[in-house]
Amino acid sequence: MKVQQHKAHPWHGISFGENAPDIITCYIEMVPADQIKYEIDKTSGYRKVDRPQKFSNIVPALYGFVPQTYCGESVAELANIKTNRTTIIGDGDPLDICVLTERNIPTGDIIMEAIPIGGFRMIDKNEADDKIIAVMAKDEIYNKWKDISDVPETIINRLRHYFLTYKNIPGESNAIVEITETYGREVAHDVIRRSMADYNKTFKSFMDLGM
Repeated sequence: MKVQQHKAHPWHGISFGENAPDIITCYIEMVPADQIKYEIDKTSGYRKVDRPQKFSNIVPALYGFVPQTYCGESVAELANIKTNRTTIIGDGDPLDICVLTERNIPTGDIIMEAIPIGGFRMIDKNEADDKIIAVMAKDEIYNKWKDISDVPETIINRLRHYFLTYKNIPGESNAIVEITETYGREVAHDVIRRSMADYNKTFKSFMDLGM
């Protein structure tokens, strides 16, 4: 067995899995217990402290991204089509994912397999910032959910509320983000495929050169 001697970059060095988009490997940055907002440092690949959580909002599910994805032209194109707009662009980040599980996972900076069942079409300052919703593979409870329509409305509302408010500042009325659609499994698969295509278009030449 070939052993990797160096830690792989979570965005560029980990595969999204041979069965994607039905089952995808994802990297988890944050868990619901976190009082600190973490994110990946794009240069080094290490998880870094972005900021303490400013208010009482906590992420209501495991939260991270799908490796070797990128929200670029193709993801933005779909957002423009679905919202009847023309000015939305990709946010330039890997595709975000929320993973539901009945198990308590106490820490992030891990990888896991997840099954996409839907997502939110989120627009953040005119940038496509989709949030894929998935269940942890082999979860004994949530693996019965095959599509977003199977998820209780209270869970969907909790996720929506988090993403609609986690950037808001108390006392300010202007919404920073909007969710224009809650979509199901098939659309989630389309978004994932588009983000993979955007990644290949953006990074493939650099990877071929070993950069």
